[in-house]
This record gives sequence, C-alpha cells and structure tokens, in this order.
Amino acid sequence: MPDDQSRFTEEHDMLRSMIRDWTQEFVEPQAHTYDKNEKFNLDLLREMGELGLLGISAQEEFGGSNLDALACVIVHEELSYSDPGFALAYLAHSMLFVNNFAHNANEEQKSRVLPKVCSGEWIGAMAMSEPDAGTDVLGLSTTAVKQDDGSYVLNGRKMWITNGCLDDDGTPADVVLVYAKTGEDEEGRVQISTFLIEAGMEGYSVGQKIMDKTGMRASNTAELVFDNCNVPAANLIGEEGQSMVHMMGNLELERLTLAAMSLGIARRCLHEMNKYATDRAAFGQSIRDFGQIQRYIGDSWAKYRAMRAYIYDTANSYIIGSSGQRLDSDGVKLFASVGAKEIADAAMQVMGGYGYVAEYHVERLWRDSKLLEIGGGTLESHQKNITRDLSKFPEAINE
Repeated sequence: MPDDQSRFTEEHDMLRSMIRDWTQEFVEPQAHTYDKNEKFNLDLLREMGELGLLGISAQEEFGGSNLDALACVIVHEELSYSDPGFALAYLAHSMLFVNNFAHNANEEQKSRVLPKVCSGEWIGAMAMSEPDAGTDVLGLSTTAVKQDDGSYVLNGRKMWITNGCLDDDGTPADVVLVYAKTGEDEEGRVQISTFLIEAGMEGYSVGQKIMDKTGMRASNTAELVFDNCNVPAANLIGEEGQSMVHMMGNLELERLTLAAMSLGIARRCLHEMNKYATDRAAFGQSIRDFGQIQRYIGDSWAKYRAMRAYIYDTANSYIIGSSGQRLDSDGVKLFASVGAKEIADAAMQVMGGYGYVAEYHVERLWRDSKLLEIGGGTLESHQKNITRDLSKFPEAINE
C-alpha cells in the first residue's frame, strides 16, 4: 500500500518508534485513571525532558533538540493515540511556551530559561484567552503599564490556560508567556506585548483550577490572576507591540500539532472499532459483515487517510519560526478536528454500549475530540481565515 513514508528520514522513523514504545509503556497505563480523576501527570511530563522532547523545536545550544515540524507532528500523534489530555499538556509546554519563547526571546532570556523548560525542571504555559476574549485577541483587557524605571505593572485575568496550574493546590506554572495591552500606536491601533511571568512574582496567582470539563481531563486548565504584578523590563519579550507577530507564527504550529492530535485520536478509534467488529458476533456472524458496520469502518478509513496525507504534507513543507503559513495550518486543523470527532462517533456507534463506557477508550477519545474544534482556534475562525487568505492568494488553488 502506498504511504507517505518517503517524506520521513531515518531520524523521523527512529523518533516514531521511540515515542510509540514510550507511550505504550508509560502513557497508556495511566490514561484512564488520570482522566477519571481529573489529574495532571506532572511527573510523567517532566520525564519527557529526558527524551529530549520538551524542547523538541528549540535550539540545541539551549538544551533543545532542534527538530522539524514533521517530528513535532509525530510526537503529538503518538501521544494522542493513548492520551490526548496528556498530549495537550505537552503541547502547551513544548509548543505554546517553549517554541514561542525559543523563536522570540533574546539571547539572555533564552540562556536563562530554555535549559530549564527543555529539561522539565520548569513547566510552561501561554496565556492569551480571557473570560471575555478568546478568538478576538484585540479585545483582551489585561494591561501592562510601563513604570518610570522601565518595569511594568500587569493587571488582568486569563482563562482556559492549559498548564496554568500544576496541581490541585493552586501551584502556578513555573513560567507563562502573557499577552497584554501596552497602549496604542500613532494610528490608534491597540498594541499587544508579550511578557515572561515567573512563579514567585508578587501578584501572580491561580484563580481556580477549572473542573468538570467534557474532555481533556488529564490536563490542568486554570484561571490565572495578575493583580498589580510587577514585571521587570528584562521580561518583555521582543519589543512593545510585537505580540501579534509572535502569536500568529506560533499559532500556525500550534494548529498543525493540534491537527496531529486529531490524527492520533482518529487512528486509535479506527483501531478499536475495527478490532471490535471482528470480535463481536450477532445473528451468527461477525458484525463486520453487515453493510451498516462496513459503512462506518470504510468511511472512517478514508477520512483517516485523507487527514494523514494533508497533515504530513503540510508538516513536510512547514518552516518553524516563520509565519505566513496560515492557509494550510488552519486547513489541517479544520479538516482533522472534524474528522476525528466523526471517526470517534462512528467507533462508538459500531461498539454500541461498549463504546459508551470507558473500558474501551473510545468514550474518552470521543469527549477529548470535541475540544479540538474549539481550542487553538474555533472551526469558524479557520473558515474565516481560509476564505480571507484565498481572496488574497487565489493562485493557491491551482498551484
């Protein structure tokens, strides 16, 4: 059967083999328990530092592995095959914090922070969304007011922050990249700036750990509070007003890796329904012999293969650290997140009551898949972005 393996180097193949074995040994056994108890396996995430994966795309001189987008996709797919909630915590650390920081911070900042987040000594997060502002980034209300000594006073609340808290005791993430308003430019446009916030800074705290989520329960989601938080001038990332540049480039990689999470969910659900359809008999024959079941399996296979081809084709040409790759980063997440939910739903239908309980994993994956249609950009935002980009670059259709 033709496959896309020609795009992978021997290093990619070794990475997949390593992370698949590690996931099967360490991630798979804990997935159900941590989801059921709404717990975040912090120790397991830290162990990924020993594998060189917490700084997968960061520069080697600062403790990273300097791997490419294909490698990032492989790791997110393999983790999500077993535990999308844990994979989401990994994404928040490795993509939203480490990759963002590695490509936007200055040399002093990188030399001080990157070795600790690449090793797992520190766990990071990114704080953009607010109680009243999600997709509408320019509508955020968190402010950072510059003081006479060059420092900033940060005030506001951030919501839905993955890794925002590290445990049930309200321990905040060790480091967070926070987006805040720092004024307006000469044309009256809002300026958004990026700040490195560190645990122990006065005024930085966890408002609450958000409980009773539909899915992704193995990752911690928190509200963060900044109450007259004093931020040294040295913790400004880049220049004032540069956040949109930082944000957009990093969001493109985030969306590609979220699509890879969808791929992992889809592959596991396809595996489970295919196995169940062989093992389960009804009316004297395997249920895979029934036309209705064949439709669920056949359609799911085609969707999975289409998802895989699009995701890896996009990853193959994706350049980490640059922007302007939104058309397909939005496209893969739009297509894959919907596909994963549809395949999970098909698996549940094939498996009937067994699909509806946690024993066979599909119920959990079905719940987890829904977030991928919301987080990292809603379906509607992707549709809007793609339509806008095609109006500017219609030639993309015929390339």
